[in-house]
Amino acid sequence: MITLCTTMGDISIELDFDAAPITAQNFLQYARDDFYVGTIFHRVIDGFMVQGGGMDIDMVEKDTRETIINEADNGRENVPGTLAMARTSEPDSASSQFFINVAENGFLNHSSKTPQGWGYAVFGDVVEGMDVVENIKSVTTATEGYHRDVPVEIIEITAIQISEDYDHL
Repeated sequence: MITLCTTMGDISIELDFDAAPITAQNFLQYARDDFYVGTIFHRVIDGFMVQGGGMDIDMVEKDTRETIINEADNGRENVPGTLAMARTSEPDSASSQFFINVAENGFLNHSSKTPQGWGYAVFGDVVEGMDVVENIKSVTTATEGYHRDVPVEIIEITAIQISEDYDHL
């Protein structure tokens, strides 16, 4: 289990190495490197998702490692409480940013190996702290620069805790 300690409370997640081995390992490495510490939930849309893992508190995007292949064709669906990788319009462009689904987002699921159908790779589940996610999704948001849906109050990841279960990975 990996726990994201945030300014609104803790969110514990379980990675799915069976369905999304590359994506789960990618997230775990960012967590081990403390990359997520000091990042914020920078995009919050109630009824959709909360996104973080790439911007610092000044809304500056952090430098990341190479992008990874899209594992959205793994059979996992974008349903409430699942974690998925954020990406650009290019299917294989995910790096560090992730989102937590707060609704049934079937339109994000893989449907075909085309630019429109690739979908967003689900790679984990919130196992504790969904109440924190629910609180995050309900915050007031505004536009900051060219970023929309930015929380007015900063929601920062202040620490990462990784359980011993992941020591061998």
